[in-house]
Amino acid sequence: MYTSPSTMDHALILLGGREHAVKEIQSKLKQRGHSAEDISTTIQSLIEMNYLNDQRFAEMFVRSRINKPLGALRIKQELMRKGIKEALANQAIQDCDADWFELAKELKERKFGDGQTKDFKEKAKQMRYLQYRGFNFDQINYALAPNSDA
Repeated sequence: MYTSPSTMDHALILLGGREHAVKEIQSKLKQRGHSAEDISTTIQSLIEMNYLNDQRFAEMFVRSRINKPLGALRIKQELMRKGIKEALANQAIQDCDADWFELAKELKERKFGDGQTKDFKEKAKQMRYLQYRGFNFDQINYALAPNSDA
């Protein structure tokens, strides 16, 4: 006879796949039909056992998004959407030691090649793309600047 998994079982199954934010686990357990009281107790237990840790989640999330690569603004926005507090999101981004200027340049070169464009429309397209990916104005200008290697 099959019995449905407990709230803790569901949470552990979710955490077995990857790190989650507290808000994500709460939302997924609620979708599975678990009571608010069971969810609250389970979340508290997982935090006490250090199975659920928003700081660890934020650090892992930042590293994974840098590999895409995404800029700090976009990463922060995604973290906050997942329920990470702004201060924790800022700290995780600051602690990652990424060179955002070089990431923007690498992304530009990967997407559009390493040549410079004189066409205003093409340059605007590249700027919009980098801005959408979460890079700020200074990083975008650096990425689009002519190479000074010569």
